[in-house]
Amino acid sequence: MQNLTAVGCALGVFLLLVLVQVIVRSERPVRRAVGGIVTGLCALAVVNLTGLFTGVALPVSPLTIGVSGAAGISGVTLLLLLNLIFK
Repeated sequence: MQNLTAVGCALGVFLLLVLVQVIVRSERPVRRAVGGIVTGLCALAVVNLTGLFTGVALPVSPLTIGVSGAAGISGVTLLLLLNLIFK
């Protein structure tokens, strides 16, 4: 049941991102939404992979994956700033 809830939430966020792209009249709204999600998840992966060298890393949890997927690079930047402020 929890997996179904997680899939439903992920699908809802994806549809919301597509709706935003349709509202701003993007030529390819689905491609732009998928590109934003992939970019955010790649940014989260890069931060964690370079954490050995920089000493800065973000824990991988449903919250960080959701924020980085929904907000992209700016979401990962926000997570890093919050990590620095509250650590």
